[in-house]
Amino acid sequence: MSISATRPLDDQSPGSAFWSTLRTRQLDRYPDAAARYGYLLLTVLVTVALYYELYVSSSVATQQIAALHVSFSFYVRLLAFGNLIGAFGSLFAGVTDRLGRCNIVVAGLLVTGIMVAFVIPATSSGWAFGISTWIVGLVEGICLVATPALIRDFSPQVGRGAAMGFWTMGPVLGSLVVSVVATATITGTLATADWGREYVYSGVAGLVVFALAFLFLRELSPGIRDQLMVTTRDRALVEARAKGLDVEASLRNPFGQLLKADIIISAIGVSLLLLVYYTAVGFGTIFYETIFHFNAHQANNIGDWNWGINALALVLVGALSDVFRVRKPFMVAGGVFAAVMLALYAQLATQSPTYGHVVLIVSLLSLGLGLAYTPWMASFTETVEARNPALTATGLAIWGWILRVVVFLSFIILPVVIASVTPLVNYGATVQTYATKYAKQLAFVKANGPLVKFAQANGTALGFAATHPALVQEATRYGADLKQLATLQATNGADMAAIQANAAKLATLQRFAPEVAVIEAHQALFLQLATNRTSPTLQAQAVAAAGGGVTGARILATIAANQATLTPALTWAAANPKVVQFAQQHAAVLGFAATHGAFVTQATKYSSQLTALATLSATHPALLASASAHAAQLAALTAVPPAAFAYLQAHGTAVATAATNSPGQWRTWYWICFGGIVVFLLAIPLLKGRWSPAKAKEDEAAHEAMVQEELAKLRA
Repeated sequence: MSISATRPLDDQSPGSAFWSTLRTRQLDRYPDAAARYGYLLLTVLVTVALYYELYVSSSVATQQIAALHVSFSFYVRLLAFGNLIGAFGSLFAGVTDRLGRCNIVVAGLLVTGIMVAFVIPATSSGWAFGISTWIVGLVEGICLVATPALIRDFSPQVGRGAAMGFWTMGPVLGSLVVSVVATATITGTLATADWGREYVYSGVAGLVVFALAFLFLRELSPGIRDQLMVTTRDRALVEARAKGLDVEASLRNPFGQLLKADIIISAIGVSLLLLVYYTAVGFGTIFYETIFHFNAHQANNIGDWNWGINALALVLVGALSDVFRVRKPFMVAGGVFAAVMLALYAQLATQSPTYGHVVLIVSLLSLGLGLAYTPWMASFTETVEARNPALTATGLAIWGWILRVVVFLSFIILPVVIASVTPLVNYGATVQTYATKYAKQLAFVKANGPLVKFAQANGTALGFAATHPALVQEATRYGADLKQLATLQATNGADMAAIQANAAKLATLQRFAPEVAVIEAHQALFLQLATNRTSPTLQAQAVAAAGGGVTGARILATIAANQATLTPALTWAAANPKVVQFAQQHAAVLGFAATHGAFVTQATKYSSQLTALATLSATHPALLASASAHAAQLAALTAVPPAAFAYLQAHGTAVATAATNSPGQWRTWYWICFGGIVVFLLAIPLLKGRWSPAKAKEDEAAHEAMVQEELAKLRA
């Protein structure tokens, strides 16, 4: 079916033309330079907004994983399946060759803006986050094929490099915006719960761009866009041909026309080239935070350098490839340079580079990728045009599908290669906090493991020793006496009770032992004397019984002076001879108890603790002595919250092992990415385009002659 042009916009009033194109969004004439550059700029802005929304997770990945309570592997697989869903969205975008580009892009901006600004920040589980990002990925997959198709539509092949350079700035500037906004809004370490605000910033920006695209974005009508334009001088011929072009015929069996080796292998090659790019986009902050221990602000600041240098390289090389009329030499130079820088970058993972060193290598690697990618995009669209210019979006859909499938597969493989990230991301920060805060205590534990274990097992006894040092010291000094007292109490409890109850009487008996001995030896005499104290005869006999002379007289005088105290004591002793005998047999121990009453009371009160300490002294004398010598350090250990030790015990080993293994695993992954660059370099010859600038200019001159010839025929 032939399609003819509708009424030219030039013939409509300005207001009518605006509202008409707001409905149809199609231009029936190729725009002049100013308008064309405006559409190109707006398309790039749309691309930047879409990639900003798509990549914002990279700035808060570490915090997201912790907040959503998911493992690194689960998180990566969510992103991987998002790319897979986006791949089929990209494949679907091929219909824009038939249905047009603008309406799909505008609608997509609205959907992704709402999802990113309002839905995703409200998610609190891994699955909710994943499903939301899959929806965004599906829409983004469609839109991010339609936008390079718009760039191609508005850019002839001579100038395509610069135009594609600006388009490829979309993902890079999207990444740069992510880093710049995160650098400005994250000061130091970001709290786990604050990850959603970065999504809000991104979604609101997307909705603003949606409003601009809704009002001002346009596209070429099928008759114009479905032709090949080498230079802007082809405009007249293209518009003339459009009036009689059979668009329907050119769109038959689109995938059958484009599923060819040059398109498929080239798309695989560039997808593998971009493995390192997508690793940086998705996991750059995780790499910098877990391997080099930079904080979130520093990690995102590296992104500023990375994407800023890459953006400059994309535009510069695009313009240069237009000047020299060749793409392939720039692809080779950029790919080789990127491979060299990537080899150096891989080695950094197992070293301890400075922040500046990391920034330098990352920037140079980004420069190489930019030098390779823009010429490839221009050359790929030219390769598609060589087969059928009406199927540009279909060709880009094939590229988008392959790219996202490769990213999906790589993200499935990545957690297998880098298996150590989950402990570092989920537990590393807390382990590091505890390890820093309690560094001295942990060092003591490490150096004195047996002692700490002994102290933990006997914490009650050692704690008592620390709070009752004087009592423990006395108990150690008088341990034998305390043991005897304890034995007597256990075996002769009744006698000990009687002695305790009559302590005063026993003290009297002990105090007046000579006098008591005389009385007990001459009981009958002293009974008589008690009833007849004035008898000289009895007095003389008593003095003689007491030893005679001065000694006897003194003893008798003492008895007389303390009769009131002695009588009850003697009476009790007479009634309790066994108790008295028991007291006499253990006089030393009972005397010790009497002279150290307060100590014995305390020792009795804390007998279980003192017994435990005595047992430890007998069984582990060296450890007990060491515990005493390190009492201050052991006391400091008690200040560490049990939860901290439990956390370190549960995750410390896993984090330490991951910290040891992670650098080598990241290095392995980057060597895999290095292999991807090699494949890209090998696929370059399949693309259309000259290696020699001279040959390319000859082709352009021949094309110009053909255009002039056809225009002459049409005029005739």
